[in-house]
Amino acid sequence: MKKPSWWMVEDGAPDLVLAWILVILICFGLVMVFSASAPVAQQETGNPFYFAERQILFAMLGLGVLYSFSRIQLEFWERVTFPLMGISLLALVLVFVPVVGVSVNGSHRWINFLIVRLQPSELLKFALLFFMARYVVRKGELLGKWKEGLWPVFVLLALLGLLLLLQPDFGSFAMVVVITGVLLFLGGLPLRYVLFTGVIAGASLGLLAVSAPYRLARITSFTNPWADPYGAGFQLVQALIAFGRGGIFGVGLGNGIMKYFYLPESYTDFILAVIGEELGMIGVWALALLYTVACWRIYRIGRRAAAAGDAFYALFCYGTLVWFGGEAVMSMGVDLGALPTKGFALPLISYGGSALVFLCATLGVVLAVSRRYPARIAAAKTQGEVAHG
Repeated sequence: MKKPSWWMVEDGAPDLVLAWILVILICFGLVMVFSASAPVAQQETGNPFYFAERQILFAMLGLGVLYSFSRIQLEFWERVTFPLMGISLLALVLVFVPVVGVSVNGSHRWINFLIVRLQPSELLKFALLFFMARYVVRKGELLGKWKEGLWPVFVLLALLGLLLLLQPDFGSFAMVVVITGVLLFLGGLPLRYVLFTGVIAGASLGLLAVSAPYRLARITSFTNPWADPYGAGFQLVQALIAFGRGGIFGVGLGNGIMKYFYLPESYTDFILAVIGEELGMIGVWALALLYTVACWRIYRIGRRAAAAGDAFYALFCYGTLVWFGGEAVMSMGVDLGALPTKGFALPLISYGGSALVFLCATLGVVLAVSRRYPARIAAAKTQGEVAHG
């Protein structure tokens, strides 16, 4: 029986360097989630493996998605771009529906699926990459015209901003704005519009940041967290103490003490501080190197897609680079005190199912792109050499 066309395997092997780095990051994340979460899990559930067991399930699902999506024929994603975006918008609305939506500490960010919870903002980022790549390719030179090119994007951003900020999820909205802006710029949006849009977006995000007292406190406290070490600066102070205890070589895996109720969000947003304490700056530098190499490989895949004339998947890869690399930089910058304190998970490392699975889905598509274009470019070069020979 013939397989459906959307399941046809792309020619060639995927980028094995990128694939192995992703597997290493996911496995390393399992180790660190267990180390960072065990004390909290023991106190809250009586089972020190509570969060680690769930992260193992997330990791297994994520690896399965990574492998499966790396084999799906690329044309499939072009056909489901708009339905996928529609589903993500519906999911953003469902978080506010009683029983379906889950509220935690006043935030409406999850949908309840019996034994698991889905965070729609992660699905949105995945869908947005396809949607914006297709929009930019279709509009082409019309991007520089307000009526034909730009106003639909502003309407979409306004809608997404409303749904995300009502949750509230300021970090996801900021990432949505950055991804959209970068893809528009790479798609050929004139510089004057890029600067104008950047000023408007920056001013809007700035107003949103200072509109809530807790956001303003985070922005002002990161420059001198010791001024309020038991208030707005508490998280960063504890993170810096963890890095200080770890020094260059760390105190040893599992031997950190800051995770024992000193460091908030030790297995999510501030897991890098636990890594710094237990594995030292050597561990942090090694992790940063892995992220750097992975980002370079993603950029390289996008560049090859562009060279093959496929702007759609080139833009998708560049958008993935912004999401994956941007969140890594922001998460590490926050934990090290270089950026204002804001909840950004460390990609593929921090605890969380939705973020891990949807990022694996995105990176799986990037691996599928890497399967196709090196072979096609090589064949084109060979044909060109023969034709000119």
